[in-house]
Amino acid sequence: MSNIIREIEAEQLKESVSKFNVGDTVKVYGKIKEGNRERIQIFEGTVLKMQGGSNRATFTVRKNSNGIGVEKTWPLHSPNVEKVEVVRRGKVRRAKLNYLRDRVGKKAKVKELVK
Repeated sequence: MSNIIREIEAEQLKESVSKFNVGDTVKVYGKIKEGNRERIQIFEGTVLKMQGGSNRATFTVRKNSNGIGVEKTWPLHSPNVEKVEVVRRGKVRRAKLNYLRDRVGKKAKVKELVK
């Protein structure tokens, strides 16, 4: 039974997924359906957390819009996610950045990873 489930999940995986981590600033190109037409909308923010594995993997992106924090959780292998583009790499020491929700201004920034 579990082999059947694994085969179905393997078919749903995307061939190429861009590599990014928690703390990175990313642009998520998401497909939006309005009536009978479809367009791509860009959501740019910091990756707060990544969860799950296989085709159930999700990631949460947070941005500030007009002084209000907005978070969206995206399925990594969803057909509604066109691509994920890394704007800058972040230097963090945690897997989940929930503490950023309470912070405003410069305190809410993540240091850039310099290689």
